[in-house]
Amino acid sequence: MVVSNRFGFSPFLLIGDHAGQAIPRKLGDLGLPPGAIDKHIAWDIGVSGYGRALARRLDACFVEQVYSRLVLDCNRVPGAADAAPEVSDGITVPGNVGLAADAMAQRRAEIYDPYNAAIASAAGGRRVLVSLHSFTPVMKGFVRPWRFGVLHSHDSPLSLRLLGLLREAFGDDVVGDNQPYAMDGTDNTVPLHAPRFDDYVEIEVRQDLVADEAGQGEIAALLARILPQLL
Repeated sequence: MVVSNRFGFSPFLLIGDHAGQAIPRKLGDLGLPPGAIDKHIAWDIGVSGYGRALARRLDACFVEQVYSRLVLDCNRVPGAADAAPEVSDGITVPGNVGLAADAMAQRRAEIYDPYNAAIASAAGGRRVLVSLHSFTPVMKGFVRPWRFGVLHSHDSPLSLRLLGLLREAFGDDVVGDNQPYAMDGTDNTVPLHAPRFDDYVEIEVRQDLVADEAGQGEIAALLARILPQLL
């Protein structure tokens, strides 16, 4: 877990549940086939880059999880079936097959607990939790038309405001309301930490838009203009 700009003055706290693709050395490569760790199944491509750029523009603190979601998905309740998936988008993760309870507990202690403690520690005095994600342009053969998605539980005025501003800028068809994912009972981080804040927003960006440094900078600049308008 990495915390950037810890003492930034922004009212926004940025977080990235799936910002990294690291695997603890003792777990080897989880038995993954070559190249799998670079795919969308392992991390939210581009989030670290656009999150750090956004943190600089907003003078915001950014807490990012650097371990791969295949080791432990911090946006899932520990012990959930997909917290350490045995199969992800058709790719088997041998290092997670038949994972023992004590092994899961160790991953929680070393990855999940420090990440959530860092979020809780950074929350003090900040008003809005901003959860940053990215999504693959194609999933199970379906081409996703959205450029952005706003995820919420219908309890967030700022999320609805963000949805409206993005749709004004790009059109309704390419800005998803709880698309390509919905904030439901599987989500963990925002529901866990939102009570510490006045409100929250969870943003999904299509990965081809943030696949390189130039794209990451463009998305950071866009969000740096839009997010302050929510307040």
